[in-house]
Amino acid sequence: MSEIRWLDEVEKRKEDLLKDLDGLLRIESVLDESTTGEKAPFGQKIAEALEYMMRLGEKDGFITKNVDGYAGHIEYGEGEELIGLISHIDVVPAGEGWTSPPYEPEVRDGKLYARGAIDDKGPTMAAYYALKIVKELGLPLSKRVRLIIGTDEESKWRDMKAYFAREEMPTMGFSPDADFPIIASEKGLLDILLTGNGQGRPVDGDYWTLAEFKSGQRVNMVPDQAVVKLVGEGDVFELKEKVQDFLLTHRIQGYAEENNDGVSIVIQGQSHHGSEPHKGLNAALEMARLLGRVPLDPSGRNFVDMLNDLLVDGYFGEGLGIAQEEEVLGKLTVNAGVFEHVHDGRQSLRINVRYPLGGDSESILRTITDKMSAYGFTIDNVDHKPLHHVERNHPLIQTLAKVYEDQTGEKAEILAIGGGTFARALKTGVAFGPLFPGSEETAHQRDEHILLEDLWRSTAIYAQAIYELAR
Repeated sequence: MSEIRWLDEVEKRKEDLLKDLDGLLRIESVLDESTTGEKAPFGQKIAEALEYMMRLGEKDGFITKNVDGYAGHIEYGEGEELIGLISHIDVVPAGEGWTSPPYEPEVRDGKLYARGAIDDKGPTMAAYYALKIVKELGLPLSKRVRLIIGTDEESKWRDMKAYFAREEMPTMGFSPDADFPIIASEKGLLDILLTGNGQGRPVDGDYWTLAEFKSGQRVNMVPDQAVVKLVGEGDVFELKEKVQDFLLTHRIQGYAEENNDGVSIVIQGQSHHGSEPHKGLNAALEMARLLGRVPLDPSGRNFVDMLNDLLVDGYFGEGLGIAQEEEVLGKLTVNAGVFEHVHDGRQSLRINVRYPLGGDSESILRTITDKMSAYGFTIDNVDHKPLHHVERNHPLIQTLAKVYEDQTGEKAEILAIGGGTFARALKTGVAFGPLFPGSEETAHQRDEHILLEDLWRSTAIYAQAIYELAR
């Protein structure tokens, strides 16, 4: 509707939007299975964040429903057909090294800093205010519009399984949880848990025992810290010299310190979204590279050799023998996200594999099984999200492209990504913003932020999109 100045409508409400978003960002809605309970399947803080959005919807006169804490929705309009906007309010752990506290939102230089600012609380609030604008303008709709708010997107998507087992599937819709213009294709995702049996070949001479190796919090994040504990009677000075030489040579932050029964080593990396592991610095894999120079006990050596042989410098599946590439979605990627080795105890590794069009999940899993078996590791669990693709001539894409071009004056390119968004939870869905071309991607990183200008522009685009899809 050309006579509506959508950005002006956002301008009238931006102080309220920022205030409501501030309250949502202050809730540390990270998965916490130690605090689960009734209507809190993923922990009390996530439940609190979901209820925050439900109360907001009730206050503003929308139809709301909390589906037992798994997800909720905020609905407006009338009609048989349902248009879906699908977002999430759970966030990944904050990690270390933030300039300002991650759950105390702060605006600096036109940017809003907080965990969840861009992924996905900021976009959730943008979508909510977009729906609010349509409602407050009293625009006639022939369809219902439902903002579906998930709570387990950063983990296993158990929220969507529970939600859509009870609620209807929208005819079509979008997820405000990626990039503009329009993402119509997403790689297949395999989250794989591997466990080891502690095997290892005998080692000659003196060695250090790898007592502990721990790194990573989520499989879809590049680990930004790795911590190792070595015990034994070896030459501490020589070991610390090796560590220092490695850090200086590779220009990596870290340190080694002597303690009562050995030496602790810490390496700092750079976190990044697991869909682009080569753009971060995987602290655990750098630790493995370092430990490749250190004589280790049989079990420890086996664990480190496995990492070096199959994963170090293997972001595109080269070491695992699963590398593949095609024109639409590009290369397969591998992110090694969570590592645990305890001497005479648990050995585990979680990897995230993202495969392009033409990829066969069963073949990938068979190859990984064969490669890992040489080191005594087996696949213990797999979470598979198949490829997602919407044809470019679909009315959903045509409508969103028109809206984007109306408001930006730029051509709405149709994109494909390695990331997995809630768009694939919809039968027919695409990812639509909020990150504009040229804006910095900070999801899953320290100092995550969103440009306020992008937040306002996204809200305006979403408001028009809602109207055009549901009019």
